[in-house]
Amino acid sequence: MPTIQQALREAQQQLCSRLNLETREARNEARMLMSHALGNVEHAWLIAHESDALPPEIASAFQDLLHRRLAGEPVAYILGNREFFGLRLAVSPATLIPRPDTETLVETALARIPSEGAREVLDLGTGTGAIALAIAAHRPQCRVVAVDACAAALQVARQNAEMLGLAATESDDHGMTKGNVEFRLGSWFAPLADLKFDVIVSNPPYIRNDDPHLQLGDLRHEPISALASGADGLDDIRIIVQHAPAHLMPSGWLLLEHGYDQADAVATLMRDTDFANVQHAHDLAGIARVTLGQWIG
Repeated sequence: MPTIQQALREAQQQLCSRLNLETREARNEARMLMSHALGNVEHAWLIAHESDALPPEIASAFQDLLHRRLAGEPVAYILGNREFFGLRLAVSPATLIPRPDTETLVETALARIPSEGAREVLDLGTGTGAIALAIAAHRPQCRVVAVDACAAALQVARQNAEMLGLAATESDDHGMTKGNVEFRLGSWFAPLADLKFDVIVSNPPYIRNDDPHLQLGDLRHEPISALASGADGLDDIRIIVQHAPAHLMPSGWLLLEHGYDQADAVATLMRDTDFANVQHAHDLAGIARVTLGQWIG
Protein backbone atom coordinates (compact mmCIF):
# COMPACT_ATOMS: atom_id res chain seq x y z
CA MET A 1 0.00 0.00 0.00
CA PRO A 2 1.69 3.27 -1.12
CA THR A 3 2.08 6.23 1.19
CA ILE A 4 0.65 9.65 0.36
CA GLN A 5 4.16 10.88 -0.45
CA GLN A 6 4.85 7.97 -2.80
CA ALA A 7 1.57 8.47 -4.64
CA LEU A 8 2.27 12.18 -5.01
CA ARG A 9 5.77 11.59 -6.38
CA GLU A 10 4.54 9.08 -8.95
CA ALA A 11 1.74 11.44 -10.02
CA GLN A 12 4.19 14.32 -10.30
CA GLN A 13 6.46 12.27 -12.58
CA GLN A 14 3.52 11.35 -14.82
CA LEU A 15 2.32 14.94 -15.04
CA CYS A 16 5.80 16.09 -16.00
CA SER A 17 6.34 13.42 -18.64
CA ARG A 18 2.83 13.28 -20.13
CA LEU A 19 1.81 16.94 -19.99
CA ASN A 20 5.28 18.52 -20.09
CA LEU A 21 4.59 20.43 -16.89
CA GLU A 22 7.39 22.03 -14.94
CA THR A 23 8.25 20.21 -11.71
CA ARG A 24 6.73 22.84 -9.42
CA GLU A 25 3.50 23.03 -11.40
CA ALA A 26 3.21 19.23 -11.52
CA ARG A 27 3.80 19.00 -7.77
CA ASN A 28 1.11 21.60 -7.07
CA GLU A 29 -1.40 19.86 -9.33
CA ALA A 30 -0.72 16.47 -7.75
CA ARG A 31 -1.27 17.96 -4.29
CA MET A 32 -4.54 19.61 -5.35
CA LEU A 33 -5.85 16.33 -6.75
CA MET A 34 -4.77 14.41 -3.64
CA SER A 35 -6.39 17.00 -1.37
CA HIS A 36 -9.62 16.63 -3.34
CA ALA A 37 -9.51 12.84 -3.12
CA LEU A 38 -9.04 13.10 0.65
CA GLY A 39 -12.02 15.39 1.12
CA ASN A 40 -10.33 18.76 0.51
CA VAL A 41 -7.74 18.59 3.27
CA GLU A 42 -5.29 21.46 3.67
CA HIS A 43 -1.79 21.45 2.19
CA ALA A 44 -0.34 21.43 5.72
CA TRP A 45 -2.29 18.24 6.46
CA LEU A 46 -0.72 16.51 3.45
CA ILE A 47 2.76 17.42 4.67
CA ALA A 48 2.02 16.23 8.20
CA HIS A 49 0.60 12.92 6.95
CA GLU A 50 2.82 12.24 3.93
CA SER A 51 4.10 8.98 5.42
CA ASP A 52 0.57 7.66 6.03
CA ALA A 53 -0.53 4.68 3.95
CA LEU A 54 -3.09 5.58 1.32
CA PRO A 55 -6.31 3.55 1.79
CA PRO A 56 -7.30 1.62 -1.35
CA GLU A 57 -10.52 3.59 -1.89
CA ILE A 58 -8.64 6.91 -1.68
CA ALA A 59 -5.88 5.61 -3.94
CA SER A 60 -8.52 4.59 -6.49
CA ALA A 61 -10.24 7.99 -6.31
CA PHE A 62 -6.88 9.76 -6.68
CA GLN A 63 -6.00 7.68 -9.74
CA ASP A 64 -9.34 8.50 -11.34
CA LEU A 65 -8.67 12.22 -10.85
CA LEU A 66 -5.12 11.85 -12.13
CA HIS A 67 -6.23 10.02 -15.27
CA ARG A 68 -8.67 12.82 -16.05
CA ARG A 69 -5.84 15.35 -15.72
CA LEU A 70 -3.45 13.25 -17.83
CA ALA A 71 -6.14 13.17 -20.54
CA GLY A 72 -5.89 16.97 -20.61
CA GLU A 73 -8.91 18.01 -18.55
CA PRO A 74 -8.16 21.27 -16.70
CA VAL A 75 -7.58 20.94 -12.97
CA ALA A 76 -10.18 23.66 -12.31
CA TYR A 77 -12.88 21.60 -14.03
CA ILE A 78 -11.83 18.44 -12.18
CA LEU A 79 -11.96 20.17 -8.80
CA GLY A 80 -14.97 22.29 -9.73
CA ASN A 81 -13.45 25.52 -8.44
CA ARG A 82 -10.72 28.11 -8.89
CA GLU A 83 -9.49 30.93 -6.67
CA PHE A 84 -9.60 34.45 -8.10
CA PHE A 85 -8.80 37.72 -6.33
CA GLY A 86 -9.11 35.98 -2.97
CA LEU A 87 -12.49 34.44 -3.81
CA ARG A 88 -13.10 30.70 -4.28
CA LEU A 89 -15.36 30.36 -7.30
CA ALA A 90 -17.21 27.40 -8.74
CA VAL A 91 -16.37 26.71 -12.38
CA SER A 92 -17.83 24.41 -15.02
CA PRO A 93 -17.15 23.52 -18.66
CA ALA A 94 -19.74 26.22 -19.51
CA THR A 95 -17.39 28.91 -18.20
CA LEU A 96 -13.95 30.21 -18.90
CA ILE A 97 -11.49 29.40 -16.12
CA PRO A 98 -10.56 32.63 -14.26
CA ARG A 99 -6.88 33.47 -14.72
CA PRO A 100 -4.42 35.59 -12.73
CA ASP A 101 -3.96 37.96 -15.70
CA THR A 102 -7.56 39.09 -15.30
CA GLU A 103 -6.82 40.37 -11.80
CA THR A 104 -5.14 43.29 -13.60
CA LEU A 105 -8.55 44.25 -14.98
CA VAL A 106 -10.13 44.14 -11.51
CA GLU A 107 -7.32 46.17 -9.92
CA THR A 108 -7.55 48.81 -12.66
CA ALA A 109 -11.32 49.05 -12.29
CA LEU A 110 -11.15 49.35 -8.49
CA ALA A 111 -8.70 52.24 -8.88
CA ARG A 112 -11.45 54.12 -10.74
CA ILE A 113 -14.27 53.31 -8.32
CA PRO A 114 -14.18 55.42 -5.13
CA SER A 115 -14.31 53.46 -1.89
CA GLU A 116 -17.09 55.81 -0.75
CA GLY A 117 -20.26 56.63 -2.65
CA ALA A 118 -22.49 54.46 -4.83
CA ARG A 119 -21.50 53.72 -8.40
CA GLU A 120 -23.07 51.69 -11.19
CA VAL A 121 -20.78 48.99 -12.61
CA LEU A 122 -21.35 46.65 -15.58
CA ASP A 123 -19.50 43.40 -16.29
CA LEU A 124 -20.03 42.11 -19.82
CA GLY A 125 -19.54 38.39 -20.49
CA THR A 126 -19.33 37.57 -16.81
CA GLY A 127 -18.75 33.79 -17.07
CA THR A 128 -18.15 32.57 -13.51
CA GLY A 129 -18.87 36.09 -12.26
CA ALA A 130 -15.21 36.47 -11.25
CA ILE A 131 -14.79 40.12 -12.23
CA ALA A 132 -18.22 41.29 -11.07
CA LEU A 133 -17.93 39.49 -7.73
CA ALA A 134 -14.39 40.70 -7.03
CA ILE A 135 -15.48 44.30 -7.65
CA ALA A 136 -18.66 43.86 -5.61
CA ALA A 137 -16.73 42.37 -2.69
CA HIS A 138 -14.33 45.33 -2.58
CA ARG A 139 -16.91 48.04 -3.36
CA PRO A 140 -20.04 46.91 -1.47
CA GLN A 141 -21.68 50.31 -1.92
CA CYS A 142 -21.83 49.79 -5.70
CA ARG A 143 -24.49 48.08 -7.76
CA VAL A 144 -22.91 45.61 -10.17
CA VAL A 145 -24.82 44.23 -13.15
CA ALA A 146 -23.35 41.09 -14.73
CA VAL A 147 -24.37 39.99 -18.25
CA ASP A 148 -23.74 36.77 -20.13
CA ALA A 149 -25.28 35.24 -23.26
CA CYS A 150 -24.88 31.68 -21.90
CA ALA A 151 -27.60 30.59 -19.48
CA ALA A 152 -25.43 27.80 -18.06
CA ALA A 153 -22.57 30.20 -17.34
CA LEU A 154 -24.95 32.69 -15.75
CA GLN A 155 -26.23 29.95 -13.45
CA VAL A 156 -22.67 29.31 -12.25
CA ALA A 157 -22.19 33.05 -11.66
CA ARG A 158 -25.42 33.24 -9.66
CA GLN A 159 -24.32 30.23 -7.61
CA ASN A 160 -21.02 31.95 -6.84
CA ALA A 161 -22.76 35.19 -5.87
CA GLU A 162 -25.13 33.37 -3.53
CA MET A 163 -22.29 31.38 -1.97
CA LEU A 164 -20.37 34.59 -1.30
CA GLY A 165 -23.41 36.50 -0.08
CA LEU A 166 -23.18 39.00 -2.95
CA ALA A 167 -26.36 38.20 -4.88
CA ALA A 168 -28.93 41.00 -4.83
CA THR A 169 -32.06 39.60 -3.19
CA GLU A 170 -35.04 41.14 -1.46
CA SER A 171 -34.73 41.13 2.31
CA ASP A 172 -37.55 40.36 4.71
CA ASP A 173 -37.51 43.78 6.34
CA HIS A 174 -38.11 47.20 4.85
CA GLY A 175 -37.94 45.91 1.29
CA MET A 176 -34.22 46.67 0.99
CA THR A 177 -31.80 44.47 -0.94
CA LYS A 178 -28.97 42.34 0.40
CA GLY A 179 -25.98 41.81 -1.84
CA ASN A 180 -25.08 44.10 -4.70
CA VAL A 181 -24.80 41.95 -7.84
CA GLU A 182 -27.62 41.23 -10.25
CA PHE A 183 -27.49 39.06 -13.37
CA ARG A 184 -29.00 39.46 -16.82
CA LEU A 185 -29.11 36.98 -19.70
CA GLY A 186 -28.32 38.29 -23.15
CA SER A 187 -25.66 39.26 -25.67
CA TRP A 188 -23.53 42.21 -24.57
CA PHE A 189 -25.76 45.29 -24.12
CA ALA A 190 -28.99 43.68 -25.36
CA PRO A 191 -30.60 43.05 -21.92
CA LEU A 192 -29.79 46.51 -20.54
CA ALA A 193 -32.33 48.80 -22.29
CA ASP A 194 -31.26 52.39 -21.52
CA LEU A 195 -29.28 51.68 -18.34
CA LYS A 196 -26.10 53.72 -17.87
CA PHE A 197 -23.02 52.95 -15.82
CA ASP A 198 -20.04 54.70 -14.29
CA VAL A 199 -17.70 51.83 -15.15
CA ILE A 200 -18.00 49.07 -17.77
CA VAL A 201 -15.55 46.16 -17.60
CA SER A 202 -15.17 43.13 -19.83
CA ASN A 203 -12.86 40.21 -20.48
CA PRO A 204 -14.41 39.32 -23.86
CA PRO A 205 -13.29 36.68 -26.36
CA TYR A 206 -10.18 38.03 -28.09
CA ILE A 207 -8.30 35.07 -29.61
CA ARG A 208 -8.11 34.76 -33.39
CA ASN A 209 -10.33 32.02 -34.82
CA ASP A 210 -7.33 30.24 -36.39
CA ASP A 211 -4.97 30.60 -33.43
CA PRO A 212 -3.25 27.21 -32.95
CA HIS A 213 -3.24 27.70 -29.17
CA LEU A 214 -6.96 26.91 -29.19
CA GLN A 215 -5.97 23.27 -29.73
CA LEU A 216 -3.53 23.16 -26.83
CA GLY A 217 -3.73 22.75 -23.06
CA ASP A 218 -6.76 23.92 -21.11
CA LEU A 219 -8.11 25.92 -24.06
CA ARG A 220 -9.18 22.66 -25.75
CA HIS A 221 -11.76 22.14 -23.00
CA GLU A 222 -13.04 25.69 -22.52
CA PRO A 223 -16.06 27.08 -24.42
CA ILE A 224 -14.90 28.42 -27.79
CA SER A 225 -17.53 31.17 -27.60
CA ALA A 226 -15.67 32.61 -24.59
CA LEU A 227 -12.30 32.47 -26.34
CA ALA A 228 -12.34 33.27 -30.06
CA SER A 229 -13.71 36.31 -31.86
CA GLY A 230 -13.16 36.62 -35.60
CA ALA A 231 -10.18 36.65 -37.91
CA ASP A 232 -8.22 39.14 -35.79
CA GLY A 233 -9.79 38.33 -32.42
CA LEU A 234 -11.37 41.78 -32.13
CA ASP A 235 -14.94 41.26 -33.37
CA ASP A 236 -16.54 41.33 -29.92
CA ILE A 237 -14.31 44.16 -28.72
CA ARG A 238 -15.49 46.23 -31.69
CA ILE A 239 -19.12 45.63 -30.70
CA ILE A 240 -18.45 46.62 -27.10
CA VAL A 241 -16.52 49.77 -27.98
CA GLN A 242 -19.16 50.82 -30.51
CA HIS A 243 -22.12 50.47 -28.13
CA ALA A 244 -20.51 51.37 -24.79
CA PRO A 245 -21.00 55.17 -25.14
CA ALA A 246 -24.79 54.74 -25.06
CA HIS A 247 -24.45 53.02 -21.68
CA LEU A 248 -21.84 55.20 -19.99
CA MET A 249 -22.41 58.13 -17.69
CA PRO A 250 -20.50 61.31 -18.55
CA SER A 251 -16.84 60.75 -17.53
CA GLY A 252 -17.51 57.00 -17.23
CA TRP A 253 -14.81 54.45 -17.98
CA LEU A 254 -14.65 51.45 -20.32
CA LEU A 255 -12.01 48.84 -19.44
CA LEU A 256 -11.22 45.90 -21.71
CA GLU A 257 -8.89 42.95 -21.26
CA HIS A 258 -7.25 41.78 -24.49
CA GLY A 259 -4.40 39.75 -25.92
CA TYR A 260 -0.72 40.49 -25.37
CA ASP A 261 -0.35 42.07 -28.83
CA GLN A 262 -3.70 43.87 -29.17
CA ALA A 263 -3.22 46.95 -26.97
CA ASP A 264 -2.54 49.37 -29.82
CA ALA A 265 -5.44 48.06 -31.92
CA VAL A 266 -7.89 48.36 -29.02
CA ALA A 267 -6.62 51.86 -28.19
CA THR A 268 -7.19 52.88 -31.81
CA LEU A 269 -10.76 51.54 -31.70
CA MET A 270 -11.43 53.58 -28.56
CA ARG A 271 -9.94 56.79 -29.94
CA ASP A 272 -11.84 56.37 -33.22
CA THR A 273 -15.05 56.15 -31.13
CA ASP A 274 -14.13 59.43 -29.36
CA PHE A 275 -13.01 57.98 -26.04
CA ALA A 276 -10.62 60.25 -24.17
CA ASN A 277 -7.73 59.51 -21.81
CA VAL A 278 -7.07 56.19 -23.52
CA GLN A 279 -4.34 54.28 -21.69
CA HIS A 280 -3.05 50.82 -20.83
CA ALA A 281 -2.64 48.80 -17.62
CA HIS A 282 0.13 46.20 -17.45
CA ASP A 283 0.15 42.78 -15.82
CA LEU A 284 2.92 41.46 -13.56
CA ALA A 285 4.93 40.43 -16.64
CA GLY A 286 4.85 44.01 -17.92
CA ILE A 287 2.45 43.18 -20.76
CA ALA A 288 -0.25 45.73 -21.67
CA ARG A 289 -3.17 43.50 -20.66
CA VAL A 290 -5.96 46.10 -20.26
CA THR A 291 -6.90 49.14 -22.33
CA LEU A 292 -9.22 51.75 -20.91
CA GLY A 293 -10.81 54.98 -22.05
CA GLN A 294 -13.09 57.65 -20.63
CA TRP A 295 -16.35 58.73 -22.19
CA ILE A 296 -16.60 62.49 -21.73
CA GLY A 297 -20.12 62.61 -23.18
